[in-house]
Amino acid sequence: MGAASPGARIVPLEMPVAIEYNSIGYGVMMATPADLEAFALGFTLTEGLAQLNEILDIHTHAVEGGIVLRITLAQSRLEPVLGRARLRVSESSCGLCGLDNIAQVLRPLPPVSARITTSRDSIHRALEALPALQPLSAATGAVHAAAFCLPDGSVQQVREDVGRHTALDKLVGAVVGAGHRVEDGFFVLTSRCSYELVEKTVQVGCPLLVTISAPTSLAVERAREADLALVALARQDSMLVMNDPHRSIR
Repeated sequence: MGAASPGARIVPLEMPVAIEYNSIGYGVMMATPADLEAFALGFTLTEGLAQLNEILDIHTHAVEGGIVLRITLAQSRLEPVLGRARLRVSESSCGLCGLDNIAQVLRPLPPVSARITTSRDSIHRALEALPALQPLSAATGAVHAAAFCLPDGSVQQVREDVGRHTALDKLVGAVVGAGHRVEDGFFVLTSRCSYELVEKTVQVGCPLLVTISAPTSLAVERAREADLALVALARQDSMLVMNDPHRSIR
């Protein structure tokens, strides 16, 4: 057995990030404190709380022990905020903690109407390119990445975070904030496929979600309910197509 020796290790930052809408406390997420305006924008969209033109302002405030994101919405959007305001700390932007009944958790999803045509080769191309675009993962080995790719497999945007859901929120905010349409491409997540990722993808209208690990049963069920194309266990030489209702993947 080799001798132990001292060494240094880079670890990712993680801290509480509180979200307020029009001075109403909505939730506290544990997140990597980077790309927070994109996170605020993406979280608002993936939660279905407002459309882009209803998000009036975003401010980031450092406070003792964490960060507060203060988001101003149009007054007409305050009812869903009040209806789903969180009552406790939520981990990694899961979007569910604090909801107090099953009907709220399994609320109907809007069907995905966008259509793209891509290929297995294009998905493999995106997977091959992704590691070089994950500097935080390379440095720490402890974060997730979310990527937005065009149908030809070219990676357009990547965001990283300690939470897979938070990484996706940051990605959505970055893509939409740059004036691009998530409907024109697909998401790749370096994580297992939870049903929260499916719901966030559906909520913003992206037609295809690809994850590198396995899905849960509810993730597959929710994808089928919403006509979302879903690929799991995606590797550079294989993938499992769990749902492809419109034959998007050739």
